[in-house]
Amino acid sequence: MSTTPGTEYATVRPRGGGGGAGVADGPPRRPAGYLAPQGVVDLRGRGGRDVTLCYPSDAAVVVAGLPGSGKSTLLRAWSSAAPVVDPRATRTSYEARLPGWLPYAVYRPFARLGHLRRLRSRIRGGGPLLVHDCGSRPWMRRWLARTALRAGRPLHMVVLDVGSREALLGQHARRRVTSRRVFGVHRRGLSRLLARVERDGLSAAPGIGSLVLFDSGLRTRSTEVRFGHGAG
Repeated sequence: MSTTPGTEYATVRPRGGGGGAGVADGPPRRPAGYLAPQGVVDLRGRGGRDVTLCYPSDAAVVVAGLPGSGKSTLLRAWSSAAPVVDPRATRTSYEARLPGWLPYAVYRPFARLGHLRRLRSRIRGGGPLLVHDCGSRPWMRRWLARTALRAGRPLHMVVLDVGSREALLGQHARRRVTSRRVFGVHRRGLSRLLARVERDGLSAAPGIGSLVLFDSGLRTRSTEVRFGHGAG
């Protein structure tokens, strides 16, 4: 992705004319290291200082990436700023109520439906919100955008682009290994999204106000997110 030279955190300018590029210089007079993202912002490969993302006080921010990419780690670091909606919480609640011998595959559809209902309820509520999702499924991105629009919320996304190898290592480190088939589905879906963003900018993700790309280095250095405080 091409960025505008001379800016600390430059906004991507898409090549395909699809729209969605934000202002390259960011909001004026914001302290160094703070960023209110607009359009597509590529922070991969940026060394140096940390960055704190700043969003409006009612924003919903989706943290996306492959299984094992570090979404949960980043959300734990950010969780003091906003509630986190994680599908694993819904699955855990089902596991606690059902017999241990019952395979998850049997009640997976009910757990997923329960997660969507809980997520919709939280999006309709007030205050900032953080959402754990792989971001690889177009129907889920459309559902999130539609639900946020109906609730009058701005929707933003942060994508952890760490590569398949590092994501697989992360799965083994946390001892939660996704099946090869499921991992392949997410990998292909996320690759398609990133390729369209490279080509068309933010128009590749309709309904999303900004899309920030992180790598593994910045994931570990971004220990804070802010809502309000003049952001946006």
